[in-house]
Amino acid sequence: MFGTVEAKVGLMVVAIAAIIGSMTLKVSKGPGMFQSYNEFHIDMKDASGLIEKSAIRMAGIKVGFIDKIELEDGHARVWIFVKDKVKITSSGYIEVKADGILGDKHIEMHQGVASDRILKDGDKIENIKNTGSLDDVLNKVGDIADSLKTVADNLNKATTGDGDSTTPLGRIVKNIEKLTKDISEITGDNKEKINNIVTRVESITKTIDELVNDETDEGFRAAWQNAVNSLKRIDTSLKNIEEVTEKINNGKGTIGRLINEDDTVEKINTAVDNVNEFLGGATKMETSIDFHTEALMTPGLSKSYLGVRIQPGLDRYYDIQIVDDPRGVTSVTETNQTGTTTSDIVETKTDKSAIKFTALFAKNFYNFTLKGGLIESTGGFGFDYMMLRNKLRFSVEAYDFEDFHLKSFIRYNIWNGVYVIGGADDVTDPNNMSSFIGAGLFLTNDDLKVLATKAGL
Repeated sequence: MFGTVEAKVGLMVVAIAAIIGSMTLKVSKGPGMFQSYNEFHIDMKDASGLIEKSAIRMAGIKVGFIDKIELEDGHARVWIFVKDKVKITSSGYIEVKADGILGDKHIEMHQGVASDRILKDGDKIENIKNTGSLDDVLNKVGDIADSLKTVADNLNKATTGDGDSTTPLGRIVKNIEKLTKDISEITGDNKEKINNIVTRVESITKTIDELVNDETDEGFRAAWQNAVNSLKRIDTSLKNIEEVTEKINNGKGTIGRLINEDDTVEKINTAVDNVNEFLGGATKMETSIDFHTEALMTPGLSKSYLGVRIQPGLDRYYDIQIVDDPRGVTSVTETNQTGTTTSDIVETKTDKSAIKFTALFAKNFYNFTLKGGLIESTGGFGFDYMMLRNKLRFSVEAYDFEDFHLKSFIRYNIWNGVYVIGGADDVTDPNNMSSFIGAGLFLTNDDLKVLATKAGL
């Protein structure tokens, strides 16, 4: 029965029909005949552009397809089939991408973090990302066009004669129009006054220009240069003070050795004790040591003083000082020669290594002190006036009456015997007058005892 050609053809037709029918049934369910799929669903607000049976891709490779799209509670529910070998996790998401400008779209699948929970067959994919389409772009362009139209309308209303002053732009235009009108009226009514103001400003600028460019000795440039030079001299003085303090810190000089060397402290303490014993004992009088340095601004040198004050009572004291003056000691010798003619020869010598001496007796009258005796190896006198609870002292000294020498200065106690001093030397001689600034240290019996104690004596 099956040996005939008709029978064989019939069997082949039946077999082919069975195969086609089986494949049709499989395709209608989604998965292919030889491939297993997992079914998922997605809820979307808008599924326009998606087509049933269209491919689902991952990294550009087809991994599934859209089975059907249904309306569910006012939104679109999309059923998809994805190959079971493609594992989608709970952090995975789908991305709706446009295929072109005609509105067609496809679904791009993203697997998510591999360590997250893997979605099972029938689960819902929650994460959706829409990259936009031509419709979205056109909608945004439409919104922009509407905004531009509104701006254009406002500009038209604000710039026309019947402008709307209720809008911000309209109010700005109205205010500018009013302001320009007011300015025009002001300048028109006060034109002469404005011209006078301009003339005065021009005159002032001309005067300032002449003042700035005045190159005479009394002009602005000369005054400015003098001020700069004064600042330079002050800077030089401060550098001198800095050098003095640095030497003290490094143990150089008398005051440096006094502070940093134990042997010097011991010798001074011994000398003070001897002086006190000679004058009646330390319990009956106060002995102090005074050292300071003055930086002279005119010659650019420094003048140093080292002295001892002996005070047997509150109303009097004795000052003995050694003065190191960088200008030295000047002596004048006059010789009378007799020959065919008689003539006098005057010879002036300056010994810069010579030391000057000061020995004064002082008497106190409340805040006022009179003193007299030997000042820098010549006779002289002076007075002091104490202020601010004896922290500030104003002093004047006059000596060397053949070539009158006047010195005026102030001295301010900063802290525990540390003081600063400043003033003018040789005030009466304009050629030799020199301002100065300096610092010093005034040590009493108690201070020397503290220093000796710190030194372990």
